[in-house]
Amino acid sequence: MTRPTVPFDYRPITERPPLSWPGGAGVAVYVGLNVEHFHPDKPSTSIWPGTADLVPDALNYGWRDYGARVGFWRLAEIFDRNGVRPSVLLNAEVTEHYPQIVRAGVERGWTWLAHGRTNSALHTGFAPGAERRELTEIVTAITEATGARPRGWMGPALTETFDTPALLAELGLDYVLDWTNDDQPYPLTVPGMLSVPYTVELNDIGLFVGKNTTGPDFVRLVRDQYEQLRADAAGGSGRVLPIALHPFVIGQPFRARYLDEALAFLAAQPDVWLTTSDEIATHYRDSIG
Repeated sequence: MTRPTVPFDYRPITERPPLSWPGGAGVAVYVGLNVEHFHPDKPSTSIWPGTADLVPDALNYGWRDYGARVGFWRLAEIFDRNGVRPSVLLNAEVTEHYPQIVRAGVERGWTWLAHGRTNSALHTGFAPGAERRELTEIVTAITEATGARPRGWMGPALTETFDTPALLAELGLDYVLDWTNDDQPYPLTVPGMLSVPYTVELNDIGLFVGKNTTGPDFVRLVRDQYEQLRADAAGGSGRVLPIALHPFVIGQPFRARYLDEALAFLAAQPDVWLTTSDEIATHYRDSIG
């Protein structure tokens, strides 16, 4: 019996052709903005586990819901101020429940990726036929709401089945963010599909929820990440710096100013290409083939 394997081969970063970014930039920076819908009768990301199994869980649901009601709008102003067009990781249910959010992103020309149906359910346990129907419904909902068919995918909590990349390719998508194992894009073993870097490290949930990370710490971490990647790229091959954000975390009033500071720093660097995950995937294909 053949065992399923991961959809990529091992190729160390030291054994690849040089990768150059537009304008000679060494570091491509994009913001992965998670815009999600949660169900009040299902547990999900929580700031305090003590009530996470209650129905309803007013404490944790309200904390998450702050992102759609307030945090998102604070972040939109910060992105506007710093010339950032985020790559929006969009639950399909957002298009039904928060159409104002979708409209605001469309007006700004943001990039849209499929991010499952809801972050109250992981994208796992599907038979291929059922998953094909599920992915078709997700992609269709996002396409109809945004006017743009998504090219990229990131599953809720970065979940996939072994069939997901191939099914996404059938639907015309051409990259995923789920495999956070590199500083550069690379081809998957599924024809036509790429992996584009994402991060569970420079990620506001991982840094702030249940941790002692402060706003100034966040700025320092962004700078440290950039400076190391810039040094790596000085060897002749560009790197990707993703920043993963959630409006209910970084959108809190006492944190938002530090995101503003971090993005202003990156935008001011002459060797940064401030871009989107779509543009990174396109440039990689055009450059490496």
